[in-house]
Amino acid sequence: MEMGIQLTAIHYVYLAFIVFILALLIKRRDTTMICVAGIFLLGLLATETLGGSVSGIFDSFIYATKELIGTIMIISIIVAMSRVLIITGINETMVAPLTRFIRTPAVAFWGIGLIMMVTSFFFWPSPAVALIGAVLLPVALRVGLPALGAAVAMNLFGHGIALSGDYIIQGAPKLTADAAGLPVNEVMAASVPLVIVMGTVTTVVAFWMMRRDMKRGTWRERLVAEKSAAGALGSSGNAAGEEQAVISPGAKRTLAILIPFLFLADVAAMFWLNLQGGDATALVGGTAVIILIAVTLLAHRNQGLEKVTSYLSDGFVFGFKVFGPVIPIAAFFYLGDSAFTDLFGKVLPEASHGIVNDLGVALAGSVPLNGAVGALTSVVTGAITGLDGSGFSGISLAGSIAQLFAVATHSGAATLTALGQIAAIWVGGGTLIPWALIPAAAICGVSPFELARRNLKPVLIGLGVTTVVAMFLL
Repeated sequence: MEMGIQLTAIHYVYLAFIVFILALLIKRRDTTMICVAGIFLLGLLATETLGGSVSGIFDSFIYATKELIGTIMIISIIVAMSRVLIITGINETMVAPLTRFIRTPAVAFWGIGLIMMVTSFFFWPSPAVALIGAVLLPVALRVGLPALGAAVAMNLFGHGIALSGDYIIQGAPKLTADAAGLPVNEVMAASVPLVIVMGTVTTVVAFWMMRRDMKRGTWRERLVAEKSAAGALGSSGNAAGEEQAVISPGAKRTLAILIPFLFLADVAAMFWLNLQGGDATALVGGTAVIILIAVTLLAHRNQGLEKVTSYLSDGFVFGFKVFGPVIPIAAFFYLGDSAFTDLFGKVLPEASHGIVNDLGVALAGSVPLNGAVGALTSVVTGAITGLDGSGFSGISLAGSIAQLFAVATHSGAATLTALGQIAAIWVGGGTLIPWALIPAAAICGVSPFELARRNLKPVLIGLGVTTVVAMFLL
């Protein structure tokens, strides 16, 4: 095998299960049992003991939960805060001015998407979803944009366009550029036309498919709760408790101004203190907890102490309800990276960098070397490395593969590097892998699996068109 990677039975079994899982997702079937079977079989191959493989199932669930706990927390807290704002009517007062500008589903789709994109450029998508979703989702629902449509807009513009370009924070282009031995500015410049093509094609196709399916009556919402997404944020309270949540009109107007101001202060703090990723999410989450406590004490008075706990409990119930089906699947795909060694020991070949990266290297080492094949291989390699759901874990490999093809074919290394980066992040960064796009799905109260299926065709069409454009740019 070229490039010093020897594939083992573990690699081939993992690849076979990936193909099987993707086929089931396309056919709208649940994959939890298949993922558990995959974990068991991989554990059996790695440990060669029944006890080790059985224990590996539980340990992989724990590993996935630890990796996802930050996202579970921010979603649960935002849901809890949003519920008390909805019950007290503050949310309605807060979004009332926006209804003058957002009057149709189309304006809501593109407006939410563009606002999400701009916010995500500065602070990455996860905290941006919490900020944008809590404020704009009720407005979008009111004018007729389905909750799933809002999730698609936030997802494609944030985790797709903004994260794949990453022009402000520059985390993604720095990783790929370093691996390809190129200046960051060169990779960023080469990515601009590709990001524009990918973003335009994907969002236009997604919007067209949404409008088509709504007209045909074939649109599937798959809400997590019984009510609409806005109602889902407050779906589990008791009516008697809700009736006691009374705030005067003056206080309601004051809080409707103060709460967005507090989140704007978070945005300013993120920019001023250079907070990003988990730190930015933590700031938003802490602010949401403070707002939840203050509004609950003001609205419920003597029952405030108990109601704070009740709202938080409802938020966590909702958060874990969304994540419950995802953890087993995430557990399987995390095995494609460092989790495998952490759980089962060093049983992979010495030169291995994880199952997924090994598969990507093997692919690059087994195809003919020319510009067109280089572009196609960069996309496929990026997409494969994105299957672990992070988007970032494999983009260094995408840069290395781009350098390999550029040297062999004398083609544009920066273009190939940018193409691999775009493929990895669009697939793994949060538009196709169900647990990676949970923030948008949970805030909108929709199934992450349905959101992944809704994104599949637009993203694949976008990748196809972008790959063709890249071939002409080489």
